[in-house]
Amino acid sequence: MNSLTSPYFKMSGKRIHIKPVLENIQGGSWEPTNWEQVYDNILKMRENRSAPVDTMGCERSHDSTAPPAVQRFQCLVSLMLSSQTKDEINFAAMTKLRAHGLTVQNILDTSDEKLGELIYPVGFWKRKVAYIKETSKVLLEKYNSDIPDTVEDLCSLKGVGPKMAYICMNVAWGKPTGIGVDTHVHRIAGRLGWTEKECSNPEATRKALESWLPQSRWIEINWLLVGFGQQICVPVGPKCGDCLNRDICPVGRNWVLSPKKKSSPIKRIMKD
Repeated sequence: MNSLTSPYFKMSGKRIHIKPVLENIQGGSWEPTNWEQVYDNILKMRENRSAPVDTMGCERSHDSTAPPAVQRFQCLVSLMLSSQTKDEINFAAMTKLRAHGLTVQNILDTSDEKLGELIYPVGFWKRKVAYIKETSKVLLEKYNSDIPDTVEDLCSLKGVGPKMAYICMNVAWGKPTGIGVDTHVHRIAGRLGWTEKECSNPEATRKALESWLPQSRWIEINWLLVGFGQQICVPVGPKCGDCLNRDICPVGRNWVLSPKKKSSPIKRIMKD
């Protein structure tokens, strides 16, 4: 390859790829500073997988021995129940549903009253009973008791929004078509400065993240940041003193230890 076609050039004796240089000169795509270091630090903090999402998230709520279509349906139901509901409560409801028989046909054969008893006390449980029943009917009639395999069709189901659809595509179908952005991902992306502009809602954050984050990380990032948000980067009073990104995070740099607070078990484990 000659110098005219080579993607590299030499500077101070080193071979440098020309694409990043040209992108910088030409005003290429934006990405946050040090994001890979920040990401790797979060991976390290999540190594022990001890957050609620690690054992009770939608990835853990389905019956792994069931037929694939049933597993996908159970994943979808878990996501529908998850709105405004903690993982612990959602997982308990899914456990009861699976014991009852969580298939499209069995849900349709179950009375609204009984279904309500099974999913209570998830948030807005009465509304979700209606959503699950209506969705099950559509799946039976239109999808042969399976679930849609596109974000657009998933979002056409009653009670299914973009966040649920993208996570469902990632988990149920194994297709990284987009990033599932919930309140944890939305909050943490904003704190880390991972969006070029301030985003007022999760959907805006999703588009901003997808503009620069490699697609190979789209499935992982929801699980990663949800657990991080449940344990360290919590909504109120984030535990910046326990965070490996304290010195490079915009929020962490301004954090001051309260004299009344002690180091958490997570921080002590990290040091060990």
